[in-house]
Amino acid sequence: MMTTSPISLSETVQVGGNTLLLMAGPCSVESYEQTRAVAQAVRAQGLSVLRGGAFKPRTSPNSFQGLGLAGLKILRQAADEFGLLVISEALGVEQLPLVAEYSDIIQIGSRNMQHFPLLWAAGEQPKPVLLKRGFMSTIAEWLAAAEHIASRGNQKIILCERGIRSFDPSTRNVLDVTAIAHIKQNTPFPIFADPSHATGRADLVPAASRAALAAGADGLIVEVHPNPAAALSDGDQSLPLSDLPAFVNEMRQLSAALGRSLA
Repeated sequence: MMTTSPISLSETVQVGGNTLLLMAGPCSVESYEQTRAVAQAVRAQGLSVLRGGAFKPRTSPNSFQGLGLAGLKILRQAADEFGLLVISEALGVEQLPLVAEYSDIIQIGSRNMQHFPLLWAAGEQPKPVLLKRGFMSTIAEWLAAAEHIASRGNQKIILCERGIRSFDPSTRNVLDVTAIAHIKQNTPFPIFADPSHATGRADLVPAASRAALAAGADGLIVEVHPNPAAALSDGDQSLPLSDLPAFVNEMRQLSAALGRSLA
């Protein structure tokens, strides 16, 4: 197995190595109250990274598209109050400077995995980049996209398996755990899993998370919401905040069984 190259996110938080990292937060930043409640719950579980979408690439233009800059400011304010790092998605080159200003980790989503100008611009940033696999992309195409980022000087790349499209509508996508194992064996990149998007169902998130960690994932990025039924996006796949303590505890126990620890 190839040795993963750890990436420092702050003086005390890193990705890779023997420690697993769990990032959690809402699919979309909807309000300060909602985001603060999630940030407080994330910190209460001893976690370090708050995820949240300010720019949302929705399939339908009639769906909630995010709060934009206002959402980034809310995310940063809530994270700073509880001493958390921030990860948020940049949709295009024009949003990248804003995301880089307010976030500690730049996320490039599945639909933008081969948005090459965005990859090049992210490669010129000093901040870590989490690159999600395109939902219809091969592993080779995914790694080539990562090389586009690296070619511009940024080696702080975290890969994220978020599920690939299949013929079966029972789940939103299919979590490719073999891709996680392949990345661990053949590349130096840290590898995360997104069980929320992979399954599209909150009830399957714990099982998918267990599978991802067992396959060698260095961390998870999970969606949580104070009231999933009222969420403006992806409520079906978001864990209720009340479920977060049990979920984190289970992941800690599994991490220990795997000879690793959950940060």
